[in-house]
Amino acid sequence: MASTTSTRPLLLRLVSTLVLAISATMLSAGAAHAAAPATGRSDAMGLGVAAARDSTISVLLANSQPVFRSGLRAVIETQPDLRCVAEVGDGAAAIREMRRLRPDIAVVDLDMPGLDDSATIETVAGLAGTTRILTLATDTTDETLYRAMRLGTSGFLTNTLPSQGLISAIRTAAYGDALIDPRLTQRLVTRLTIGIDPFPAAPEVESLTAREHQVLQLIAKAYTNPEIADALGVGEQTVKTHVSNVLAKLGVRDRVHAAVYAHTRRLVL
Repeated sequence: MASTTSTRPLLLRLVSTLVLAISATMLSAGAAHAAAPATGRSDAMGLGVAAARDSTISVLLANSQPVFRSGLRAVIETQPDLRCVAEVGDGAAAIREMRRLRPDIAVVDLDMPGLDDSATIETVAGLAGTTRILTLATDTTDETLYRAMRLGTSGFLTNTLPSQGLISAIRTAAYGDALIDPRLTQRLVTRLTIGIDPFPAAPEVESLTAREHQVLQLIAKAYTNPEIADALGVGEQTVKTHVSNVLAKLGVRDRVHAAVYAHTRRLVL
């Protein structure tokens, strides 16, 4: 009991920073990707996921419920830009197939067997550098969101999300954006008022140029690359270069974690 109590402030902080960082880029962004054709936008983090207009987004379904998997696979197969490359029912199989197939997106059920030990979580997180992970959960507690963060998730969704919403989420993640189920946002934001730990130092920020610091600020406010370009009066290619530099200097994997870094260290003005 004491252990649970002692970790709660950390969990609250992780919940709060994730919500602040990505609540502005939710399923509405996924709907925009679903409605509009791909523009050839490459991932600013260098993952190159579904970067070209004619690319097909490869999807791995990791869920212990065969009915859920078959239903989602049937929906995916009706989409010309999506391809389901495998279905698995446990954590070990998910790791094996992610290593073998290197799918663009892995839709991972947090309630699936084999995702409850630290070693497996760390292994999956290591694979998040080449595969973007969308996590699904029935139990949307602080602890569940914390586990999703440890997996390196690009999205945290509920199992009750309609299939078309999930399809939109897959596209959103494939094109480099982060998302959270909007039905969770208000409840999670309510938790911001208590239990926040002291914020850690940010020595890496000293290595950023003035322009890179501006870019970090806008990333933390959920601006897209085109929006950052408009705000700073520069070209999108210049923005992509700045974003890449920011990620490298801060030592973070992608813009979601850059936003979390900025919020946890009180760098957002």
